Amino acid sequence: ALNQVYNVAVGDQTSLKGLHEMLARALQLQCPALAVAAPEHRDFRAGDVRHSRADIGKAARQLGFAPRHDIGGGLKLAAPWFAARLPGPPPRA
Repeated sequence: ALNQVYNVAVGDQTSLKGLHEMLARALQLQCPALAVAAPEHRDFRAGDVRHSRADIGKAARQLGFAPRHDIGGGLKLAAPWFAARLPGPPPRA
């Protein structure tokens, strides 16, 4: 349908800490020497979203959308693209 807004996501949620860990693992498989900074934790600010989960129901109903990957799987697929754009020695082939 034209002129519609759809959430395209995996229909699941993860913490920022979990996302950081999955992204670090995926990138270090490509670039073993990559130094990953520890996350910096701060107090919540007014307006921060503490929990979020994209509702993909509309995309599923109207477009037949169904995620093909979970978050970790998607990051593993995307990691070579990101690793190729990091400064330093080229990633593993």
